[in-house]
Amino acid sequence: MFIQIAAAAGAAPAAGENPYGLFAALEQGGAIAWSVFIILVVMSVFSFYIMFTKLFDQQKIMNQAKRVRAGFWNTPSLKEGAAKLDKNSAYRQIVDDGLMAQEQHAKLTDPVEAHDWLHGSLARSEAAINSKLGGGLAFLATVGATAPFIGLFGTVVGIYRALVKIGASGQASIDVVAGPVGEALIMTALGLVVAVPAVLAYNWLQRRNKSIAEDLSAFSNDVLGYMASGGAVKPAAMVRAAAAKAPVAAAKPVTTTGGVPPKV
Repeated sequence: MFIQIAAAAGAAPAAGENPYGLFAALEQGGAIAWSVFIILVVMSVFSFYIMFTKLFDQQKIMNQAKRVRAGFWNTPSLKEGAAKLDKNSAYRQIVDDGLMAQEQHAKLTDPVEAHDWLHGSLARSEAAINSKLGGGLAFLATVGATAPFIGLFGTVVGIYRALVKIGASGQASIDVVAGPVGEALIMTALGLVVAVPAVLAYNWLQRRNKSIAEDLSAFSNDVLGYMASGGAVKPAAMVRAAAAKAPVAAAKPVTTTGGVPPKV
């Protein structure tokens, strides 16, 4: 008696296993279910890879912008300011391209306005940086748009298999249709799980790219004004900072020869 109870207890876990789990549904679905599953997994892996790499690139440029605001415009020339920036900095690329365009303008044989030439060169440099930042986002948009339909394809196949089983058995009992219907629902869920993060990441990265593009455009305009004026025109923030320091210097008390401030 004891042996029979022990044998029944040992067989209980096997009998209690879920026959409608993910891998069980994939095994029932065959090659089509496995193909849909693998495609969705690959799309998800590449989506997260693009998301993290783009976040790293964006954060790097944002940190470069902080360093530019901190001390770039305090240098006596653009060359010295560029030398303080990182070698692969996006902002240094804009400055280097502007200085190169200024040197090339003197070699032009056809008359071209210096302002137009410099503006075009800085715009090309800015566009190249923005294009690099936008690389891979099209894949995220594609995943967000197509993943639900790929999952829906697996759903349609699962429903079709359920109908075939009903027709073959002649009855629509739950044990006949549970497997194919479960497979269909799993494919729908997988499509949504892959698509939703891709769409959210795409919108978030696009918004950050827009903010970075605005900062690059403002910096490019400041560089153009500095070069076109021979260094006389600097960003408005630098002018306000210099003006704020002037009253502080003027407010220092005037001392007499003995070092004692005069009485008011």
